[in-house]
Amino acid sequence: MADHYYSKRPEAAHERRSLETVLRGRTYRFASDSGVFSKQGIDYGSRVLIEAMQLPVQASVLDVGCGYGPIGLTAATLVPEGHVTMIDINERAVQLAKENAERNGIKNVTIKQSDLFAEVKHEHFDVILTNPPIRAGKETVHAIFELAYEHLNESGALWVVIQKKQGAPSASAKIESLFGSVEEVTKDKGYRILKAKKNSGKCNRTIDLNLGL
Repeated sequence: MADHYYSKRPEAAHERRSLETVLRGRTYRFASDSGVFSKQGIDYGSRVLIEAMQLPVQASVLDVGCGYGPIGLTAATLVPEGHVTMIDINERAVQLAKENAERNGIKNVTIKQSDLFAEVKHEHFDVILTNPPIRAGKETVHAIFELAYEHLNESGALWVVIQKKQGAPSASAKIESLFGSVEEVTKDKGYRILKAKKNSGKCNRTIDLNLGL
């Protein structure tokens, strides 16, 4: 398998860089490196999600596929009375995210290396955020949606950013099949922000029992 941002242990030679950017009115400093997603700067899709996401200040939040941390760390500053768990399969990304939490003085986070939801399988959350790893394939992306449903508290919300040309219509259809409905919160330059709220009394789930839920 080629070395890419969805590798557990990227083998690309290190090429660290420092980034500074403003997200939701706050300046953040991030360390990035080769072998992780969007190493040269915060990708546009993540920015659209960050600007759109609405989080209760006491929320328990999960960032799936956190990379080096822009979505999850911004979320942590928006939930000062809550907590954010950040997971990624890529060990290099996880180490960078931990470093970036320290760089920015963010304490209300837990960051773990995890293949899908393996390391949070007994946990539940009020909000799940994801810029899903499109290059990992449709099966993996849809598994994230299925597992998100199982790991949300009642009335919890899933927020997803995805490009129209990279599967937004099928992603929306999949999420609707799980949650019963899905809202397109906003769209910007081909990126769609999808939101679905869990209400088990109205859902039409199509969970694959082989996912080990």
